[in-house]
Amino acid sequence: MCAASRVSSVPKTRPVRRKVPDAPDKTVSKISDQLNPRTVDPFGKSGKTQSAFAAVYSKGDIPCRLMHGSVKHKLQWQTPPEEIDFNPLLVILAEGLRETKHPHTFVSSEGFRELLLVEGATEKATPLLPKVVPALRASLLSKRQMDKKHKERVTAALQTLEENGGKECLAIIKSRVPTYSPAFF
Repeated sequence: MCAASRVSSVPKTRPVRRKVPDAPDKTVSKISDQLNPRTVDPFGKSGKTQSAFAAVYSKGDIPCRLMHGSVKHKLQWQTPPEEIDFNPLLVILAEGLRETKHPHTFVSSEGFRELLLVEGATEKATPLLPKVVPALRASLLSKRQMDKKHKERVTAALQTLEENGGKECLAIIKSRVPTYSPAFF
């Protein structure tokens, strides 16, 4: 008897069909599927919605990216920060200070700092203070920002805005953050 006739004479077994406990309308074709029921799809969409900053960053609308170093990270700007229009980028970065996930935490804080350090930042940032200060206040009030390190960083950012923005800036900051104490008396 040849090998081909032996193979065809072996009876074929049908796969076992059973209901999946968490999905009543679907059937399982293997016993291992029943023993290992489906769990979370690691590549599926998460049920959690993204923050505004995370959505803007993932779309690529923030003109910088995180460059990983072996010890220290830095930002790589697509356009030099001196040439960037601060409206709405500075406001978006200020809103991102509430982030808790990497790389958003680093990109928002470092991007905000680097924008404020460019030459002519005072003229560009002063008109945006009514939008930036509430975002900074919200980041101070968020759970993550209440530790001493982050509170000091945000206070330092407010003081830099005050120092470069003049008396009008201090009035705006005090109206939005009543507990703020001026850097210079």
